[in-house]
Amino acid sequence: MTLALRDLQAAFAAHILGEGDDRLADSVVGDSIDAAARLRVYRHHVFHSLASALASTFAGVQGLVGEDFFRTMARAYVARMPPTQPVLAEYGAAFPFFVADYEAARGLPYLADVAQLDWALNVALQAPHGAILGIAELQAIPVEQLPAQRLSLTAGHALIASPYPIDRLWAAAQPGASPDAVDLDTGPVQLLVLRREGDAAFAALAPGEASFLAALAEGSTLEEAAARGLGTGSDFDLSASFARFLGLGVFAALHHKSPE
Repeated sequence: MTLALRDLQAAFAAHILGEGDDRLADSVVGDSIDAAARLRVYRHHVFHSLASALASTFAGVQGLVGEDFFRTMARAYVARMPPTQPVLAEYGAAFPFFVADYEAARGLPYLADVAQLDWALNVALQAPHGAILGIAELQAIPVEQLPAQRLSLTAGHALIASPYPIDRLWAAAQPGASPDAVDLDTGPVQLLVLRREGDAAFAALAPGEASFLAALAEGSTLEEAAARGLGTGSDFDLSASFARFLGLGVFAALHHKSPE
């Protein structure tokens, strides 16, 4: 069987994913290893490499379920959703949704949320580390203009809500962590994931803080976001929370732009 280059590439990709047939071997040169064996070796290498990339990105998930379980789940994901671009650090965006529907993980209802946290940390780590809002820049804004300011959260941030204590589950999955069991009834949690200098991290949020940041992320003014935070949590302290967020480097620099 002789195939045009485009058809050969498509047939090769389908064969690697187990969707083709054995006729492709007719177009592969063999020597000491026959063509069919060469294709099997290549298929194994592709699945192994992609599963390893997923294990690196979703280390929290693998730490909770173990390497064997994770490898089986990752291979199933690769077969269903192969990469569409060459940067492996960007591969796996749909993995949390896949985990949520993965039959063998039905007894671990928190696992998809841990996968979401893993992915958010990966996205934050890859995000550009831009200038952050500092106290000096904030003090340069006239007080009467502050309520109308629209603050942007730094690039790569994510706000994650889960009915399970995924922060503790993720921490328990890290190498060298305490083997103590995590009580699933200690949830829910709301987390902020953000880029740090050379790293990515997450911080737990009170309900009012989460609503405040979500409003800012949606484009609300400081006044509007504060109202939403107060409406969500009666214990929301704007001054204390804002100072905390400044310390965490949550807000992107304004460059002294006045609100429109």
